[in-house]
Amino acid sequence: MHALTPEQYARLGRLAEGWTHRYLRDAKRQRGFNPRLAADALCFQRHTDPELGEQLVGALVTPVSLWLVMVPAADSVEMPEVGSHHWLALPSGEYPLETVALGEEAWCRRLVLLDDLTDVTSRQAASRLAQQLMERVMAERPPADGGA
Repeated sequence: MHALTPEQYARLGRLAEGWTHRYLRDAKRQRGFNPRLAADALCFQRHTDPELGEQLVGALVTPVSLWLVMVPAADSVEMPEVGSHHWLALPSGEYPLETVALGEEAWCRRLVLLDDLTDVTSRQAASRLAQQLMERVMAERPPADGGA
């Protein structure tokens, strides 16, 4: 597996910053807001999508939710229509992603996996949760036992 480039890490940082600028004020008013957390793009790795080409797949942790996220590996890809959908095929199964804008330039395709992080006690705990998520979605699903 190839490491991400410095430019890709910078883009992922802008993704988290975009969430903060776009959603933090409203998130603070939500019942499930966790003040111990901040938006952070974690555990991203390269993934080749048959339809979209090289992508980066990982987790976006926010003070209110945990997203499975996919963004193009290249910075020059234009944002698709907000609200459009794409199925992400990973070793563990297929995931329906929705395109969301996170500001003027930042956007991603996402699936909200957890919408309540009130029990997460720290940013380190959120990082461990993201790591567990990515280990599960990137792992082959065991074959169904067909009665053998």
